[in-house]
Amino acid sequence: MVHTSADLEASMLNIRPSNVEAVAVNSVFELHRLFSTPGAIEKVLDIIKQIQPKIVTIAEQEANHNRSDFMNRINKAWLYYSTMFDVLENSESTQTNNLNLEMAEQYLGREIYNLVACEGTKRVVRHQTLGPWRVRLNSAGFNLVPLGSFTLTQLAMLLDMFSNVEEYRLISVASLL
Repeated sequence: MVHTSADLEASMLNIRPSNVEAVAVNSVFELHRLFSTPGAIEKVLDIIKQIQPKIVTIAEQEANHNRSDFMNRINKAWLYYSTMFDVLENSESTQTNNLNLEMAEQYLGREIYNLVACEGTKRVVRHQTLGPWRVRLNSAGFNLVPLGSFTLTQLAMLLDMFSNVEEYRLISVASLL
């Protein structure tokens, strides 16, 4: 039985040779949870390499919540989550849909609780900044590939939607091959 992505084995995926089908891997806000278990992130990245995908996309929060120093972690979390709540409160789409806002607040509340109240393998909220991600992915054998200008323009437009929040910025965009 698979409980987390670290429990996967490449053979479970039943992927045919790369000349028969193209494989894409898309991970959204999931890999940072693997840092709580020693060796889990390395295992998952190795499985991804084994299945030989044509493209790998990873979306993770840009934050520094993987430190063992409690006070530093709390200060970083305060800045990060206060910005997230500001965006939610100022977003027109969530103001018109209270259910979405409530669900987002519950999700963020669970993350905050885990980050503050849990330690060791029970603390799975372990976001990292771009620098450590780049090092980790490069050492796992992935190559960063810049995205096209059309995609960058779309991302800049999306970022402009949140211009009332100064902490959001476009720092780096890349896909992995």
